[in-house]
Amino acid sequence: MEYSCRFIPARSAMDVDISNYNISKENANPNCEEAYKNELEGSLFEGKLRSKVLAFKNKAPLPREFINPNTVLYSTSSAKAAVKKTRHIAANPEKILDAPGLTDDFYLNLLDWGSNDVLAIGLANTAYLWNASSGSIVELFQTDAANTLTSVQWTKEGRHLAVGLNDGTVQLWDAEACKSLRTLRGHSARVGALSWSVDNTLSSGSRDTTVHNHDVRVANHLVSSLECHTQEVCGLKWSDDGLQLASSGNDNVVNIFDVNTTSPKFSFTEHTACVKALAWAPFQRDLLASGGGTADRTIKFWNTSSGQCVNSIDTGSQVSALQWSKNPACKEIVSSHGFANNQLSVWRYPSLVKVADLKGHEQRVLHMAQSPDGKTIVSGAADETLRFWRIFDMEPSAKATTKPAAVSGKALSSKLIR
Repeated sequence: MEYSCRFIPARSAMDVDISNYNISKENANPNCEEAYKNELEGSLFEGKLRSKVLAFKNKAPLPREFINPNTVLYSTSSAKAAVKKTRHIAANPEKILDAPGLTDDFYLNLLDWGSNDVLAIGLANTAYLWNASSGSIVELFQTDAANTLTSVQWTKEGRHLAVGLNDGTVQLWDAEACKSLRTLRGHSARVGALSWSVDNTLSSGSRDTTVHNHDVRVANHLVSSLECHTQEVCGLKWSDDGLQLASSGNDNVVNIFDVNTTSPKFSFTEHTACVKALAWAPFQRDLLASGGGTADRTIKFWNTSSGQCVNSIDTGSQVSALQWSKNPACKEIVSSHGFANNQLSVWRYPSLVKVADLKGHEQRVLHMAQSPDGKTIVSGAADETLRFWRIFDMEPSAKATTKPAAVSGKALSSKLIR
């Protein structure tokens, strides 16, 4: 929009006669007597000789501001454009721990990071607790050599730990007191999957193809038994609201149970290989992600209210674990993989655009867990290492230029070092 710079003077503010005199006097005869001029000026113009030739009654107006046609009301506040925060995902882990004895078995779940900021890990026949805040390591307990650990899972409040064993039992421990509380029996084969509900119901999945629901507050702990699979159960997850339980297994099936029911609401059979990886979305109720094994390689997304598969992507390699960002505003999911790259991949949902590939493990990644603040993902692999990746740190940061140094620390029974 253009504006004119031409202004019309206010005629009422000037005297034409005085103006004419002032212009002509500059060319008057210099020989005129000064007294005569003063008397003539005083008689004719009554002291108005200082009037301007041109005068404006008011100051010239300022140019008009550009008016946005979409603006309803004028605001004096200077609105600043929102600065979009970007983050850099470091290509290297910020920390590495050695984990000798980590069983190379796709069907097990041997890693969990509790709300108490303590990482529980099962190495062969020993349960360890690594405090992420202090770096201290505690050996919680040890079983006989044949009875190896097959799964670990913290309660929501982070004090009690459930541990599944090769003999089909589940042990409950008070982690703060390092005290055994009780042993749950009922399975006839190893317990490879565990999940706590919000009401502290513990579900256990076994190679005997069943899922048991336990009320650990009462003596007769077995509440129900779900006979929903034809092969080993290796994936088990309660939804955050405790209203649905997802189970998956080596029969390539994902089952969805409503709370207090024993028959599946839905059975998803679209995967073509073992399904171990399960993860409920924190930003959308009834959205479940599942990942298939070597012959499948896909991550599928299910609406567990309608039973529809709403999205799917071929990742190109075996999917062993899934972790959604805990930040509801960050709709991203991390997947861990086996052959050929043994990597972690970060995906944006629902576009499923790959954000990053994180490489470093020398053998297939078997397990993942997430820190309580949601910023860090830890991965456990068959190369017997744990690697800590700063994936979901949303604060802008400078790009890392150096590789992480090995973390030094004392070894407990030569299990967790570096």
